[in-house]
Amino acid sequence: MSTAAISVEHLHVSYNGVEAIRDVSFDLGTGNLVGIIGPNGAGKSTLLKAMLHLIPRDRGEISFLGQSIKALRKQIAYVPQRSEIDWNFPITVLDTVLLGTYPTLGWFRRPGKRQRERAYSCLEQVGMADFQNRQIGELSGGQQQRVFLARALAQQPELFFLDEPFVGVDLTSEQTIIAILKEQQANGKTVVVVHHDLSKANDYFNKLLLINRELVSFGEVQDVFRPEIMSQAYRGEFSFMRELGVSI
Repeated sequence: MSTAAISVEHLHVSYNGVEAIRDVSFDLGTGNLVGIIGPNGAGKSTLLKAMLHLIPRDRGEISFLGQSIKALRKQIAYVPQRSEIDWNFPITVLDTVLLGTYPTLGWFRRPGKRQRERAYSCLEQVGMADFQNRQIGELSGGQQQRVFLARALAQQPELFFLDEPFVGVDLTSEQTIIAILKEQQANGKTVVVVHHDLSKANDYFNKLLLINRELVSFGEVQDVFRPEIMSQAYRGEFSFMRELGVSI
């Protein structure tokens, strides 16, 4: 029996005494591209950050490939929301991607020729090699997101976690990002994406995790993306989804 890429058991998270995530449990196998969806304030980003131990949890157990995050940290890449990044920090595009190679270096080692070649190759993969000497803050939102995806690729991880990667990006960047994520999935990697655009969920993911503070449904897209299931999470918002042309 294969070990789950991600196993979450009875996860609870609260902020100032207010429960944000309630008793969430699921197992995700390797080689999946899963979208975490749900209404605003449902706890999508909270779930992602709690899984990665970026915020404290009240209780719950999380493992990755059968190991703790401490043991497997080098194999986990995280792309945060753009709003959480200081775009004024004086760093070039290439040096940003080079940061992704640090987990594979030993203590006190600096990136060398091989790491710089890997970083440049990852920039080529996301179509940003021509911008390698630009300051990261000079780029558009979509370009910045592609650079941070390149940083994640440079880490050569087994698991990718992305928090709202398509917010504020242009169509070309969005298409580039999802194509690369699907390629990673095809190569056996596990990819988890916090996502808000329901109109594209069916095209982007093979599994969905529907949440509204607690787990509503988790499974294949066709099993989750059904009116009777979606309405449990979106409640009053569900009628508006049909008006907006979201096909479910």
